[in-house]
Amino acid sequence: MTERRPAAFLDRDGVFFADDGYVGDAERVRWFKNVSAAIRRLNAAHYHVFVVTNQSGVARGHYTEQDVGRFHQWMRAELAREGARIDDFRFCPHHPQAALPNYRRVCECRKPSPGMLLELMRAWPVDAIHSFMLGDQETDMEAARAAGIFGQLMESDDLLQMVEICLAATAKR
Repeated sequence: MTERRPAAFLDRDGVFFADDGYVGDAERVRWFKNVSAAIRRLNAAHYHVFVVTNQSGVARGHYTEQDVGRFHQWMRAELAREGARIDDFRFCPHHPQAALPNYRRVCECRKPSPGMLLELMRAWPVDAIHSFMLGDQETDMEAARAAGIFGQLMESDDLLQMVEICLAATAKR
């Protein structure tokens, strides 16, 4: 059996880069400080690193699920060039008031529901007690509580600083 390791569940927009509204392509990204260093710190601490993000821009017709997938591949490659590894991505394309009928629904994967986090916990050997969710919205904190993990709101544009706060908090659990 594979050894369980803690996980860092990171929201995307507002955690990795400025949330400028429906960021769907690389040209619009304004990275926060120390993103690669923060991910390398988590990698060195033997954390799984997951991105969990609501992407209602799909439901609103701003971009497609394939565009989100390509964007995540780009993010992974950009960070990998600096020695930082993201293990997995999950995103929710749904919204209850979606412009596109195929995406108009309430679902368990859209935060504040914990569906994306729980799915990753089933897919990977996660030690939930020492895991955390870092996000920029109260819905991220609600998802963390529902999944039974520590939640921390982003209080800085320095991702490494925020990761260190989370590591210190989860070490005490």
